[in-house]
Amino acid sequence: MSRAIQIQQFGGPEVLQLVDLPVGEPGPGEIRVRHHAVGLNFIDVYQRTGLYPNALPLSLGMEGAGMVEAVGPEVTHLQPGDRVAYASAPPGSYCELRVMPAKCVVQLPDAIDFETGAAMMLKGLTVQYLLRRTQPQGGLQAGDFILFHAAAGGVGLIACQWAKAMGLQLIGTAGSDAKCELAKAHGAAHVINYQTEDFVARVKEITGGAGVKAVYDSIGKDTFERSLDCLAPFGLLANFGNASGPVAAFNLGLLGAKGSLYVTRPTLFTHIATRERTQAMADDLFGMVTSGAVSIPIDQRYRLEDVAQAHRDLEGRRTTGCTVLTL
Repeated sequence: MSRAIQIQQFGGPEVLQLVDLPVGEPGPGEIRVRHHAVGLNFIDVYQRTGLYPNALPLSLGMEGAGMVEAVGPEVTHLQPGDRVAYASAPPGSYCELRVMPAKCVVQLPDAIDFETGAAMMLKGLTVQYLLRRTQPQGGLQAGDFILFHAAAGGVGLIACQWAKAMGLQLIGTAGSDAKCELAKAHGAAHVINYQTEDFVARVKEITGGAGVKAVYDSIGKDTFERSLDCLAPFGLLANFGNASGPVAAFNLGLLGAKGSLYVTRPTLFTHIATRERTQAMADDLFGMVTSGAVSIPIDQRYRLEDVAQAHRDLEGRRTTGCTVLTL
C-alpha cells in the first residue's frame, strides 16, 4: 500500500484526499519507484479543477524523484537501485510508491539531490523545449529580446537563468516589485511589474519600439492579446499555460494586421513522447544544472498531507520558484 493524494470529483483544494492505494508489480515497459520528493506544478491545478479533464477517481502529480524498486519486462535503461527523476503522464506522482511507464524516467546524476530532481523536471524540461525548440523565424541569437511572463515562478526563474546563458535579453513580468527583483537576480535583463506598469508600453520602450522576437506566456486569457502587441514583425507567441484561464477564440486576421505573427500552443508531453527525445532533453537540462548555469530555487516545501494548502498558495500566487512535497 502507498499513501497517495486522490480526488473523487473536480473542484477546489478541498477535494484533495489522502488515501491508501494498493501498489502492484510493474508490467511490460513499467517500473515501480519509491519517491523521495514530488514536484508541484500548475498543471496539477488544471487537472484538479477539470480544466484538463481526466477520468475519476484521479491521482494527481506529474513529476517526482526517487529510487527504482523493480522493473518490468522490456525495460533496459533502468534497474533496481537507480536514482531517477521524471516528468511524465499519466498523473499520479503525489504518493510514496507507484508503478508507472518507464519511457520518460531518466537516471538522476549523483550531483543532483532528490528534492532538486523532483522540482526541476517538468519546469526545466519546459524551459528546454521553449528556449531550444520553440523559436521564432530565424531562431534566437545572443542579444535578441524575448518576453517571459510569470518570470518569478518556477518555470520563469529557470528561464531567466537559461536565457542569460544563451545571451538573450529576457524581459520578465511579475506581479510585485519583490518578484521582479527575484527575476532580475536570476538573470532577467529587464523586469516589469504588471500591477503598476503597462507591459506593452514598457516592452516598446526597452526595445526602442522594435518589439521582441518571442513571447513565452503561461498566463493565458489575461495577457494573450496584449502579448501580440509586444512582438516584432514575424514574431512568435508561445502560449504554454492558462494560469488566468484559457485563451478565448480570436480572429486570425489579427496576426496579419499586427505583423505576420506566429502563434503556437505547445505542450511538454508532445516533446517527451519518446524515450530518446526525453533523454536528450534531460541531458541538456542536467548539463545546465551541473555546470552551474542554472540553479533550481526550491522556495516552498510542504508535507504530502498538506497538499491542499500548497495548491491554495500556488493559485493565490503566494509562491515563488519551485515547490516540492516531502514524504
